[in-house]
Amino acid sequence: MIPESRSRPIAEIGMAAKGALSISDLHKSFTIGGAPHPVLEGINLTVKPGEFVSIVGASGCGKSTLLRLIVGLDDDYSGEIRLDGDRVATTSLDRGIVFQDHRLFPWMTLEQNIELALLNTDTPKARRSQIVADHIALVNLQGFEQAYPHQLSGGMAQRAAIARALVTEPKLLLLDEPLGALDALTRVHVQNELQRIWMTERSTMIMVTHDVEEALYLGDRVVVMAPNPGRIRRIVDVDLPHPRDRGSPLLHRLKDEILAELTATPSDPANLVRLPARGQR
Repeated sequence: MIPESRSRPIAEIGMAAKGALSISDLHKSFTIGGAPHPVLEGINLTVKPGEFVSIVGASGCGKSTLLRLIVGLDDDYSGEIRLDGDRVATTSLDRGIVFQDHRLFPWMTLEQNIELALLNTDTPKARRSQIVADHIALVNLQGFEQAYPHQLSGGMAQRAAIARALVTEPKLLLLDEPLGALDALTRVHVQNELQRIWMTERSTMIMVTHDVEEALYLGDRVVVMAPNPGRIRRIVDVDLPHPRDRGSPLLHRLKDEILAELTATPSDPANLVRLPARGQR
């Protein structure tokens, strides 16, 4: 159950907080058949320390490509991606990522999988077991330390993947469709757990999802992307405190608005109306 408490406003985190992301005039193309194919065009976005930002859009609009660029898996782009002022050029422990597939090593226990993330850090060996135990507790998996991935449910394995990504204390956690493979009931449960973890850790988080309701339930802001090439259509502020009520009229209204935009055809009058892009600052 999510604790009955309110997350701190972003402004209260302070100037010393880490995890500020800035994306300026980002362009990305792939070469297909010898010709450049634009995938992302003119992306401008800032994310505050401790903020949870969701990204939604049709398949092929470049959501996952954007995450790969932010995490540093691809440096072939024009424009600027900066984390706390430093240009992103390669992977770093400052940025963690969780994929749709938990990617736990099947021959390792839950405890060993999480500790593996600390292998290339300067964390003293004497402290690693306690840090791992703390993160297992964070994701509510006490008692499963010696379990192997095949002995965990899908939701438990995803929570383990989140613990592994957070154990290095990254400034920014990226989530690429992390709940997409879960059944509906498990997905709701893990959404609640993810919200609780974020409220506890206050890491900056950016999540790509196809589920508009999920994006609104978790995100402080929702980035709505358009395809061909991928670009930001608008950014929606979700002005509700955490933890959130799924039955909130505001969430339902915003969901209807975003779905109407995403499903409108080019000739549909609804697609000609552009609400102001809020939060693209």
